[in-house]
Amino acid sequence: MIERYTRQKMGAIWTKESKFNRWLDVEIAVVKAWEAVGKIPVGTAEKIEKKAAFEIERIDEIEKTTRHDVVAFLENVKEHLEDEGDYLHFGITSSDTIDTAMAMTLRDSADIIIDDIKEVLLTIKKRAFEFKDTLMIGRSHGIHGEPISFGFVFALWYEEMKRNLKRMEDAKEVISYGKISGSMGTFANVEPEVEETACKLLGLKNAKISSQIIQRDRYAQYMTTLAVIASSVEKISTQIRHYQRTEVREAEEFFHKGQKGSSSMPHKRNPVLSENLCGLARLVRGNAVVALENVALWHERDISHSSNERIILPDSNIAVDFMLFRLNGVLKNLTVYKENMLKNLNMTRGVIYSQRLMLALVAKGADKIEAYECIQKYAMDSWENEKDFKSLIVKDRFVSEFLTKKEVEECFDPKYYIRKMNVIFNRVFD
Repeated sequence: MIERYTRQKMGAIWTKESKFNRWLDVEIAVVKAWEAVGKIPVGTAEKIEKKAAFEIERIDEIEKTTRHDVVAFLENVKEHLEDEGDYLHFGITSSDTIDTAMAMTLRDSADIIIDDIKEVLLTIKKRAFEFKDTLMIGRSHGIHGEPISFGFVFALWYEEMKRNLKRMEDAKEVISYGKISGSMGTFANVEPEVEETACKLLGLKNAKISSQIIQRDRYAQYMTTLAVIASSVEKISTQIRHYQRTEVREAEEFFHKGQKGSSSMPHKRNPVLSENLCGLARLVRGNAVVALENVALWHERDISHSSNERIILPDSNIAVDFMLFRLNGVLKNLTVYKENMLKNLNMTRGVIYSQRLMLALVAKGADKIEAYECIQKYAMDSWENEKDFKSLIVKDRFVSEFLTKKEVEECFDPKYYIRKMNVIFNRVFD
């Protein structure tokens, strides 16, 4: 129910009806602005606002003849008006209506995504503190490195999502600009004051300068921001997919009662939600490339951007809204296996403590190169012959010259590696 509602909320912004309503809002705001500068009779906007209406089916019918969607829209609206209809679309061009309305659409979409990110941040923060001291192995190149905590992983995700929140707020600001400057953008047939007033009425800023269209670097910034957010979602989802691998099994997506993982193998429990998110991230990134291609148009405008924007803008906004909602659910319900984390931590028979041993030797006066070579020799023996690393180390003469057995033992304490978690958490969570 919640998922369906959330998707409809974003989806409703991108319906045909919503588009035409925003076009009408722009047209009425322009009439009000013309009234304000004294160029058309007072009361015109009120009459239009009272009578104006449109029918999607009728617009589609007219467009079959006009081959122009804005003209078809205006003709349909004028069918509901009398003489005041002559002042509709007065002095302006189609892109004034389309781009200014799109600024409103993208602004409102950004608000939803900003709220989505905030919800994800709350969930990540809660789980970060839940697992702040839960030991697990850290990995580089997919290979065991040194101990970390699972809360540390969540804290890292939290900081990245905070950056995404700032990126989305910046994208909202840069996209919230309208233009009512006429065919080439030179205000030849419309007053600059009309643009300023109309945009203000619509809750937008007016572009300081525009051609026939709002410049598409604004759209590119918005779309690449969605792509970065989608990539962050994919990063988290990819990690969850790794944790759920049978050989790892440190965490997994919640498996609902009655859920089926495979049509043929009854035992399967697959990270399908995370895989779904990774697939959608590819779509959003691809759309961002199209938005970048739209920045370079011919002269004051062409319409090579128009066709693809009808696809990439709604699809990407709806997809990212859905992705953030789904990610939030995955993280909220993530099943964590602490005992497997500990098991994996000890899997390599102690070689993960090699750096601390080497540094302890150097701190006691050992040559660093000799210390490295000594520790590496026993680490490789442990890896290749499945021997206990600590048992090899304590018998070595070179090591015993500098470290007591107690000091060696201390080097194998995994809690040493998470002793600064309070400092890190204070930095991240203020």
